[in-house]
Amino acid sequence: MPRCYFDVREGARFASDEDGLELDSQDAAEHEAACAAAEIGRDKLPGGGGREVVVEVRNEHRQRVLTVTVSMTIDRVAPPPAPPRG
Repeated sequence: MPRCYFDVREGARFASDEDGLELDSQDAAEHEAACAAAEIGRDKLPGGGGREVVVEVRNEHRQRVLTVTVSMTIDRVAPPPAPPRG
């Protein structure tokens, strides 16, 4: 079973995965990376700071084989709409 490594970027922060996981296929690695990015994004993105989470997957040779990116964009209406008259 090949070993995959999942590095995480959140804005300027970078966490390198030195342990990795043994997975059956690249599809399994893609699923794992997508789930991890979604979970990190759910917990971190609404709180401010970075608006993007990137999980880079490396193979057993430490070569990047895929990247999963989760991002959030907030567009505010400016100026805010006036309250309804009533």
